[in-house]
Amino acid sequence: MAAGNQDGGRSALIFLGTGCSGSVPNAMCLIQASDPCHVCAQALSIPPDQNPNYRCNTSLLIDRCGSDGNHSYILIDVGKTFREQVLRWFTRYKIPRVDSIILTHEHADAVLGLDDIRAIQPHSPTNDIDPTPIYLSHYAMERYNILGELGYLSAKLLGSKAKFCLLLNLETVAMKFPYLIKKKLVEGQEVRRVAQLDWRIIEESIETPFLVSDLQFVPLPVMHGEDYICLGYLFGERCRIAYISDVSRFPASTEHVISKDGAGQLDLLILDTLYKTGSHNVHLCLPQTLEAVKRICPKKALLIGMNHQFDHHVDNKFLMEWSEREGIQVQLAHDGLRVPVDL
Repeated sequence: MAAGNQDGGRSALIFLGTGCSGSVPNAMCLIQASDPCHVCAQALSIPPDQNPNYRCNTSLLIDRCGSDGNHSYILIDVGKTFREQVLRWFTRYKIPRVDSIILTHEHADAVLGLDDIRAIQPHSPTNDIDPTPIYLSHYAMERYNILGELGYLSAKLLGSKAKFCLLLNLETVAMKFPYLIKKKLVEGQEVRRVAQLDWRIIEESIETPFLVSDLQFVPLPVMHGEDYICLGYLFGERCRIAYISDVSRFPASTEHVISKDGAGQLDLLILDTLYKTGSHNVHLCLPQTLEAVKRICPKKALLIGMNHQFDHHVDNKFLMEWSEREGIQVQLAHDGLRVPVDL
């Protein structure tokens, strides 16, 4: 199908959301503070599509242009703010559909928009349409030895056979959306229009890449807190891109795959950063994010997942100075940012 984007002959990344789970503006900052912070106060005076400090849940749309000039649209994560993102950015960039969905994990900010997928699918009161492929990991497909992979609990406490199960899985999504999983109606049950999804299980291993619309993705397991593994993804042949939205620590095997001193330099690293200062137990914050960027050493990094402590213009000035000093270009991304790429 012909492209609807601004430069039809090239692929692009569209940042549908670059904010934390609670989004920005922070509701508590607006409703309880006598003097809301500057970033949140802007939401009351500047339209969201003109405000880089207005941030929805992290989500990336890959607009892939094939060699035949046809476009496919791959969506990474479908969070709580998905409908708002569609109305704002699909219309802006003339995105006609979503061809495939990839999930990083099953937290609310990554999956609670799945019900709204039906709004961008062809209408059928009997659900007689082609389902949208959706890729995610299966519960306990692989297990990780806590002592070997996590390394934070002692053998004395748990014993050498202690195991950790990856929580990104079809079963937990099914608990949230049973009607999106169940296919057959029981006798007497009415047909109700719901999103039609084709659930496809992937392995959460860097050794097992998978294809989506002829584009290869390599799963990148990362720690999202010491009790939880989330997936990032490495993709692109001509331009190597890593997307890692929720991370507190990189396992050595994952960092090797995306590091200049490991498997090769990334052209673009898209990386989590929650707070501007300090640290957090399940996310990187700016000090740790910048240390990770120095270790991984991509050609360029764009930061996502920010809370309301970040002022886009002010903090990008700081990052420009940091970039000049360290020799790595780093900037905050913003909702609606469109980056042309050669995949």
